Amino acid sequence: MTLAIVLAAEPAAGRPTEPPSHPTEPQGRLDGESLTERLAAQWRRAGADDVRVAADLTELADLVADATGPVLVSGADLVAHTAVLKHLATSPVGPTVALVLTDPPAPGQATVREERGQVVEVGAADPSGVFGGALRVGAADLPALADAARRAAGGGPLGAVDRLVADLAARGTLIFAQRVRLLVAHRVGDEAQRVAAEAAVAAVDEDRAELKLSVKERDDFFTTFFVSTWSPYVTKAAARIGIGPTGVTMVSVAFAVAAAVLFGAGGRPALVAGAILLYLGFVLDCVDGQLARYTRHFSAWGGWLDTMADRFKEYVVYAGLGFGATHAGFRYGWALALAAMTLQTVRHMTDTWYGALHDEAARRPKVVSADAGGIGGKLNAASTRVQADTGSVSYWLKRTVVFPIGERWALIAIAAALFGPLVALVAVLVWGTLAFAYTGGLRTLRARWMRVPVLTTVDAGLHRDDGLLARTLPTARRPLLLAVLGALGAAGTLVWALLAVHGGGDLPVWVPVLALVLLLGAAQGSRAPHDGSLDWLVPAALRAAEYLFAIAVGVAGRAPAWLIFGYVLVLTLLHYDLTARLEKRQVAPPLHAATLGWPARSVLLAIGLIAGYASIALATLGAYLLVVFVASVVLAWVVLPARARGGVRSPG
Repeated sequence: MTLAIVLAAEPAAGRPTEPPSHPTEPQGRLDGESLTERLAAQWRRAGADDVRVAADLTELADLVADATGPVLVSGADLVAHTAVLKHLATSPVGPTVALVLTDPPAPGQATVREERGQVVEVGAADPSGVFGGALRVGAADLPALADAARRAAGGGPLGAVDRLVADLAARGTLIFAQRVRLLVAHRVGDEAQRVAAEAAVAAVDEDRAELKLSVKERDDFFTTFFVSTWSPYVTKAAARIGIGPTGVTMVSVAFAVAAAVLFGAGGRPALVAGAILLYLGFVLDCVDGQLARYTRHFSAWGGWLDTMADRFKEYVVYAGLGFGATHAGFRYGWALALAAMTLQTVRHMTDTWYGALHDEAARRPKVVSADAGGIGGKLNAASTRVQADTGSVSYWLKRTVVFPIGERWALIAIAAALFGPLVALVAVLVWGTLAFAYTGGLRTLRARWMRVPVLTTVDAGLHRDDGLLARTLPTARRPLLLAVLGALGAAGTLVWALLAVHGGGDLPVWVPVLALVLLLGAAQGSRAPHDGSLDWLVPAALRAAEYLFAIAVGVAGRAPAWLIFGYVLVLTLLHYDLTARLEKRQVAPPLHAATLGWPARSVLLAIGLIAGYASIALATLGAYLLVVFVASVVLAWVVLPARARGGVRSPG
């Protein structure tokens, strides 16, 4: 149950408020209605199950102590669209979110500084905004909220709700920022300001603004100019006919699969049709998120599904291109598809962990070190300037050169339609490699400057995907070096296997054995401290090591190319499941232990290769892992939630 508390000195403080007698009245001031009463009514319309008015912070602390779900808090000086409060109440960015305004701070109002969507400082000397007088606090942070309210009850130069958020931030609570765009929200101090704010609220078409807000404020070049210019019309149509975000996601998957089939079939008409379907599938991929934001229908399941569907669609398209290139007479079509999938997965792993690194750095106090003016610091400052220069040439170049998904989809569609699957795969590999080198180099320099050991903040063994075998091995330090050596050993084995098969020979047994020794050496870093400035690269290095070794086993064992691709695809699903849960702040997959861990999987494949049954090993282990993955998904998103609710329902 969601509780909303309006903090105001009212005679009727602490009593439940009554719902408004005219819930469809406009947002302008009603005769005889105070701001406190209006905010209480707005919180109800925004989705609060219960609304209370607290006379002071002590009473607020008592109300919070009895709460069992998220708590919404606002002062009595806020004039805003109800949609602003609803966006705050339903924001998917994190459990605890504060409203942030761009208004100049008035006396008694707390200034804030934001980085990467987080409130990193309240009462900042160099603020990026002012606290908007409203926040949502997740259930896990309620004890901190109650303590902060009691501590802030003693008074101070700030207003009550401002003291509350300042004390909450001082306790280290992770607070995300909710900015106001297109809609209106102002904190008012007198009747003139109130009248002006109400006029500003009345002047905005709320539904039209919400439709525009469904589009991301900052997106990539292709998405911004070739998708988001018309996708909101599709979003509104989907909302009118009652299609949910999950339904749109599934249609998008169907379009991508159909495009992959057409790319595999070949022939100019099929390739052009596939390109069109791929583009429309990407439009729908954008629409599902826009629809969720427009209707405010967010769920952990939907966020997870969107992430997993994006990767599945992309790799199915690679499979179609690989089959099409092979069918057209190119011997190594599947090899190119495998290379593209491996490259993109390793890139995504570095993206995920660099993002986590940057978020953690934003939360930590800034320390001026001896090399603060070094190359890393200069790159960080330059990146910040470019990102702030929205719409400039440098801004779009920076967003495009990293080869985001919109640009990948566009490149594949155009190249496949005009030149065929082979050129499309080569183009993806070339641009992807250059983008990886660019981002990897710059991020490495910036990470050395930030010096944040992000893997120490999570279960490193889980996100390394080590499994039981790694925990039984002796511990060795320098996990990044060990992981890189393991990846190099796997890469060398793959090259040797390719040369041997091309020459009609066999891979010497000692080669995969030596590679396996290096891999097990990398596994020994499982329990070592991951506190180096570059240890955020360890998960990506381990993914590269496992994938390359699996491909080498398949090549050396002369397994069908499609089987090798399928096995690695299953591995990517397992690993994206982990990263999606990290990004969505979810617990580990319920059957993760049954996936054995990458060291044990590599040992099983090596045994299969040495025994002469590489294809059987890949097929059997791949099928087993796929069954475990599907069972884990059903258990996590259907069975366990149904048990918690006391019934059986599918995720929505």
